[in-house]
Amino acid sequence: MSSIEPQGSTTPTNDADTLAADIDACCRLRGEFTLRSGQVASEYFDKYLFESDPALLARVAARMVHLLPAGTELLGGLEMGGIPIVTVLSADTGLPALFVRKKAKEYGTCKLAEGPDVEGRRITLVEDVLTTGGAVRDATRALRERGAIVEVVVCAIDRSPGEENPLADVGIDVRPVLTRAQLDAARAAS
Repeated sequence: MSSIEPQGSTTPTNDADTLAADIDACCRLRGEFTLRSGQVASEYFDKYLFESDPALLARVAARMVHLLPAGTELLGGLEMGGIPIVTVLSADTGLPALFVRKKAKEYGTCKLAEGPDVEGRRITLVEDVLTTGGAVRDATRALRERGAIVEVVVCAIDRSPGEENPLADVGIDVRPVLTRAQLDAARAAS
């Protein structure tokens, strides 16, 4: 099993408040945006802006290293937002990455998770933003059906409402780098 210490990361670890402020400044857009629900909003949080910024992505991954549980054998990045994060996290820790699809592809290898075999392996899921936990819940069930041991998700941002774990029903511990409250505090301070 590989170590869970950063290998070669030269990015200094910033405190959570500074990281929250930097991500909020990068990702919170103002204008007119049509949301998935059809509603129009004057603000939009574009999570892909921090994932496409090498410096911010490295800072998020560096903070995730310390959230990984002991015994993690594979890192499972969820399609699509978890893929860039899991790639950097894998490089930082030396742990193999999986790229977990929303559904198994219907051709070729017909895999749900691209990468090493998952059966009997302890997988920590990696997600960018968690709100209701639907994608994590689906991935957890599908990976468990394939014999994987899945008990933890690390996420860049936990935007779930309230203080309750949205994934308690499937026995998943949520370990966020940042929370909605930290991003809201960063916005209020700016």
